[in-house]
Amino acid sequence: MSTLPNARTADPQDAPPIKWGIIAPGWIADQFAAAVHRHSKSKVVAVGSSSAERAQEFAARHGVARAYGSYEQLVADDDIDAVYVASPHSHHFEQTRLALAAGRPVLVEKAFTQNAAQASELIELARTSGLLLMEAMWSRFLPHYDIVRQLLADGALGDVQTVIGDHGQHFDLAPTHRLLNPALAGGALLDLGIYPISFTSFVLGAPEEIQATGTMTDTGVDAQVSAVLRTGRAHGIISTTQTSATPTTASVSGTAARIELAGPFYQPQSVRFTDLTGDTQQSAPGTIAGHEGLVYQAAHFADLLTAGAAESPLLPLSETLSIMQTMDEIRRQIGLVYPNE
Repeated sequence: MSTLPNARTADPQDAPPIKWGIIAPGWIADQFAAAVHRHSKSKVVAVGSSSAERAQEFAARHGVARAYGSYEQLVADDDIDAVYVASPHSHHFEQTRLALAAGRPVLVEKAFTQNAAQASELIELARTSGLLLMEAMWSRFLPHYDIVRQLLADGALGDVQTVIGDHGQHFDLAPTHRLLNPALAGGALLDLGIYPISFTSFVLGAPEEIQATGTMTDTGVDAQVSAVLRTGRAHGIISTTQTSATPTTASVSGTAARIELAGPFYQPQSVRFTDLTGDTQQSAPGTIAGHEGLVYQAAHFADLLTAGAAESPLLPLSETLSIMQTMDEIRRQIGLVYPNE
């Protein structure tokens, strides 16, 4: 291979404009609204929260026209084209079901739900309603992932043997924080481990065998999890922790070459390609950096919605469900059960 392929990802400014309503005005919603407003023609026009004051503060920060003190009011707003569910994953099921029942297409933060049963119910509801539903695993829609996608499709790596991904953050948390709270589906796996698990799924597909181990917190959620996900002869090796800041890198190694993504691998990055002779090529970094890359998933969603699509070909609902099933099995093996399950 003489040169790396160019990313085929469209400029988000070229996506059709749509009007967003946001459920839950927290940190990720702040990042999403800022990215959409800066890098696309779409607008956030409404926000809903369980706190009218928080909704009003968010609206003032981002120039959002309408602020609601309930999610029911938000999804009843007929001026919105789509709903972005930006709450912690413990609340995704109820809030996404509420939006779908109101006839709203929905982009749902990851992890998609708390477990596969919830994911299956939402997917069935969206399909029977003919509504667009997509997991907001923003990495899937970034330009460097499309370079990886093309290299895999072209067979540039040969037969893929090993996929490695990690995501670790050091959090100094009060025992009452949601990440330590079983009632809020806390722990490293669903919050951080979703990234390397989704990356492994992206490369290898659904695992045929899972072997996992975990270390628990004093509050009863996972502090650290490691797992091997085998598909055919290939191994996906993932680790996640909320107790240390790991490199948060990813790699794909095959019989002919390897790909390396620097940390954090799930944010806009260059792709480093090395063949068996040691010759190395590296793609150029993208023009949109950090969490402003959230705009790519918003633009992709706008394209799908305008085209009348019900799900994304880059992240089908069947794969979102498979990823939730993988995390269910990992939780089973490490003995992590949430109180409402």
